[in-house]
Amino acid sequence: MKARAALLLAIACASLWGTAIARDYAQVRPGHELQFPRDHGSHPQFRTEWWYLTGWVSDESGRDSGIQITFFRNRPRVAEDNPSRFAPRQLLFAHAALADPETGKLLHEQRAARAGFGLAEAQQGRTDVNIDDWSLRQSAQGYSARIAAPEFAYALEFRPAQPVLLQGVRGLSRKGPEPAQASFYYSQPQLAVSGFITLRGEKRAVRGLAWLDHEWSSEYLAPQAQGWDWIGLNLADGGALMAFRIRDKQGGTLWAGGTLRAADGRVRVFDPGEISFQPLRRWRSPRTQTEYPVALRVRAGDLEFELEPLMDDQELDARASTGTIYWEGAVTARTGDKLLGRGYLELTGYWRRLRL
Repeated sequence: MKARAALLLAIACASLWGTAIARDYAQVRPGHELQFPRDHGSHPQFRTEWWYLTGWVSDESGRDSGIQITFFRNRPRVAEDNPSRFAPRQLLFAHAALADPETGKLLHEQRAARAGFGLAEAQQGRTDVNIDDWSLRQSAQGYSARIAAPEFAYALEFRPAQPVLLQGVRGLSRKGPEPAQASFYYSQPQLAVSGFITLRGEKRAVRGLAWLDHEWSSEYLAPQAQGWDWIGLNLADGGALMAFRIRDKQGGTLWAGGTLRAADGRVRVFDPGEISFQPLRRWRSPRTQTEYPVALRVRAGDLEFELEPLMDDQELDARASTGTIYWEGAVTARTGDKLLGRGYLELTGYWRRLRL
């Protein structure tokens, strides 16, 4: 009952997100240098923030699965002067999903709560965010995630093998034609995963590779933006690639960007004109009738490859928390017959225009 009440409160407050304009929040500005470990933690003065963890894991039989855990923080600017501890100064949302080909569709669960009372928190100074018994926490060794959903559970550890990868220009990632349309953004690719997944009562030991994104902003999408296509790939040679495009309402590219860290550690930041996403095959959801380009040809500079999903049905219905439906799934990247890497593809704004 308490969880249900918290969920309803969060949804009600979420409807007020638009009541505060971007200048009422802290701003993303050039020249700001990200500092660690401080910036691993929460930035409550900004409007929106998320920690986004995805990966491929295999059990002892070689069975592949895709994992996804996301915690969102939102500052709605509602009743901030109210001294009550019940005032919704910060809202937290979480999504967790398991892509299991034997199941044939995405298993997912979501939570929402106002921050406070020790039940839902996003700590400053290090990654430590939780909603009840769902958590993502940072230690000297890496990260640990604990998720308990009705159909599946995660008890996973993530160990960094590489330094933080700053996205954009020293961590400032443009998301549109106006300079203010930007976020602070870094990634931790090539995370070594180990631990346990429980599915239908069966506990399985798994290992694999994961990718963590941490991003925060106060003004994100341009008014003419419909949504985005995004990929994060752990490359087979040890490198890492992030690429995205912001789509306009006609399906064209409003903005794009990306970053490649080669196996030798050299980093290249792509200009908008160097990124393209070309649909190769579409899948229609039997539940929402939304069509998603689940197979794509992607170009990032002189690198070109094709994405193919682990399975087609990786649609996530998040209307009960963040108010949208999108496709978020495990994919492989290939150049011809060669495996370039594995990672995750996110497709938003195909159901309806995405609003943050």
